[in-house]
Amino acid sequence: MFDAKSDPSMDEARCPVHAAPDHPKVKPAKVGILLANLGTPDNYDYWSMRRYLNEFLSDKRVIDYSPWIWQPLLQLVILTKRPFSSGEAYKSIWNEEQGESPLMTITKDQTAKIKATMEAEYGNQVMVDFCMRYGNPSTKSKVREMVEAGCTKILFFPLYPHYAGATSATACDQFFRALMEEKWQPLTRTVEPYFEHPMYIEALAQSIERAYEKIENRPDVLVCSYHGVPKRYLMEGDPYHCQCQKTTRLLKERLGWDDSEIITTFQSRFGPEEWLKPYTVEEVARLAETGKKKIAVCAPAFSADCIETLEEINEEIHESFEEAGGEEFTYIPCLNDDDAHIAALSQVIRENLGGWV
Repeated sequence: MFDAKSDPSMDEARCPVHAAPDHPKVKPAKVGILLANLGTPDNYDYWSMRRYLNEFLSDKRVIDYSPWIWQPLLQLVILTKRPFSSGEAYKSIWNEEQGESPLMTITKDQTAKIKATMEAEYGNQVMVDFCMRYGNPSTKSKVREMVEAGCTKILFFPLYPHYAGATSATACDQFFRALMEEKWQPLTRTVEPYFEHPMYIEALAQSIERAYEKIENRPDVLVCSYHGVPKRYLMEGDPYHCQCQKTTRLLKERLGWDDSEIITTFQSRFGPEEWLKPYTVEEVARLAETGKKKIAVCAPAFSADCIETLEEINEEIHESFEEAGGEEFTYIPCLNDDDAHIAALSQVIRENLGGWV
């Protein structure tokens, strides 16, 4: 083995000591840290949206109906119409300067900061990169790059604070599928959900305190809006609902607030069946109708702002609140590349690298 901690020249591939002269050259062993997020279309035109939505909505972790029923509906009905409406939604938030979605921009920024933190501590022993479950850069391509770079161990980190089959599990599924294609399969670890990690809760609390300091009239209620899943998933054993509730409770305790000042809701329903309740879009209207005219909304289940926060919360949910008589609506951005968030994610990584570096 080679010590690649601080000498850049140690990145060079070479024959192992005592090996025959014709032995294939081997790069010094590294630990890969692969961050993973949901994904993004390459653009907001019809075909880019259709490719992305087809991959996303064909995932049985996301839509678990029988393919004999679901695929004809998806291919013949949903994917003929939805790419247009989804494309318009993406267009409204698109980062035109960099030609990418905000999720891509933010994930790149997060990765750059985490990479700088890890390399400052571990030097060339680590390689930090990111992938997307759907779209590009693919999980498969990034696993391949890490193996080619000499990563004999990979820490896979889905950037979801809470576990859900439709998020963390499907990201891990794709990671394991990529590993199946490797001749020399690296040792691997996956990072468990960090929804109750003290540094994550602290980062959330700080972001809310900063936002409240800037609001002239204190909101009557803070709505913690989490991405929804069908209620059936909870009944089948998915822990997501309970983990979301715990995050809200821990946040409330850290802020020192009363129960009446903070609530948990769920957004982004899809399809006809019942999802986790209360639904954010309905609950904000109810709040307005019952006299809560000033609210703030945050999205603790998202590590980065995306279509569900920038478009759905800031537009659809905001509109529902105002139409019901609400007067002051404040969206508190996700933690994104905030320093406290990067510190929390970096600490989670350190804890999971134990014995590897």
